[in-house]
Amino acid sequence: METPMSRVLSKLGLGRQPSVLAKTVRAENLTYLSDRKMIQLERILDELKRQSVPGSYVEFGVALGGSAIIIAKVAAARGSVFHGYDVFGMIPEPTSDKDDAHSKDRYQTIVSGASEGIGDDTYYGYLDDLYERVCDTMTRHGCAPVAGRIELHKGLFEDTVPGVDMGQIAFAHIDCDWYDPVVYCLDIASKKLAPGGAILLDDYHDYGGCKTATDEFLAAHPEFDLKPGRNPYLVRR
Repeated sequence: METPMSRVLSKLGLGRQPSVLAKTVRAENLTYLSDRKMIQLERILDELKRQSVPGSYVEFGVALGGSAIIIAKVAAARGSVFHGYDVFGMIPEPTSDKDDAHSKDRYQTIVSGASEGIGDDTYYGYLDDLYERVCDTMTRHGCAPVAGRIELHKGLFEDTVPGVDMGQIAFAHIDCDWYDPVVYCLDIASKKLAPGGAILLDDYHDYGGCKTATDEFLAAHPEFDLKPGRNPYLVRR
């Protein structure tokens, strides 16, 4: 079913390029998001701003902080709070039977120490000071972590999310790869999603566990639609 938001987003995507900021965080090796994914992310954020959708902005899976910078800046400009969640270290193992072989092979590459970073950089999961680096990077880009405005939460989602009052959520970016964390984040984000809000799924076409978790969510929640894209997004009908 086409919604007013999806019609507007379709028009906004025509001929669009990533913003200067998006190109900057990519040039600094701060994000794995492709240009296509960046365009989808930014046009959704633009439309949420245009429609004045209330609520906090959330990212589940911050990694190096590239997309967090973009989302946090939009949240700050709107007077909303940004919450970024990550272990800020080695990614947890995909343990579900619903995670595909590609996911499990990818994890084995990571834990073996053979994963390559962006460009010539060290893979972020091998950095002992990732949290501090992300804080410094966000500060350098004008969105320093400050309680009540831009908050980073270090630890497993199930350990950190319950202790945070996010209120309504205008936007959630789910970028956590495997089945179990995607299931958890979809449950949290969907229950708190403001009218007109959106949930963006980075890994739907990349890892089988994310796709399965999303498809199961849609089957159990017919009030939601999945809108297309390299990184598709969920909206409530």
